[in-house]
Amino acid sequence: MPRINSEVLPFAATAYHNGEFVDLTEADFKGKWAVVFFYPADFTFVCPTELGDLADNYAEFVKLGVEIYSVSTDTHFTHKAWHDSSETIGKLQYPMIADPTGQICRNFDVLIEEAGLADRGTFVIDPAGIIQLIEVNAGGIGRNAAELLRKVKAAQYVAAHPNEVCPAKWEEGEATLTPGLDLVGKI
Repeated sequence: MPRINSEVLPFAATAYHNGEFVDLTEADFKGKWAVVFFYPADFTFVCPTELGDLADNYAEFVKLGVEIYSVSTDTHFTHKAWHDSSETIGKLQYPMIADPTGQICRNFDVLIEEAGLADRGTFVIDPAGIIQLIEVNAGGIGRNAAELLRKVKAAQYVAAHPNEVCPAKWEEGEATLTPGLDLVGKI
């Protein structure tokens, strides 16, 4: 299983992005912040609500220098068909990575082997290709793009301020903590 502060494992895949099929590798996650957003399957129920929520908040992620990559075990052809047939999915401006062999899902340890589908896994990756956040939800529990955006901001803040940490429910602009002996037992 991938761990916090581990490097993304190698892969090669095809994605549907902006009306084209594009080839991607783990190298595409480097040089900027990335969110890798696994979901079970195209043409389903909770998945389009999540991907649509990300699409609605995509501009905010882009302002932070973050690219979103959605991943399922569907093919890039299926991604295109879903994009072309669904008003919600038609809004997506980020790459939809195809993982029909399950290799990327295995790399991130989110493949449900017996079903050939991905768990709802969310990974935030820093510009060096290092995983900074791992979150996996059960299939029936949808995620919230606004909360993910808050967590990305916290990860970016901590990366830029290595001697500070963000407390629970931290929002951009709020006070952080500087760990040290003087805080022990005082929070």
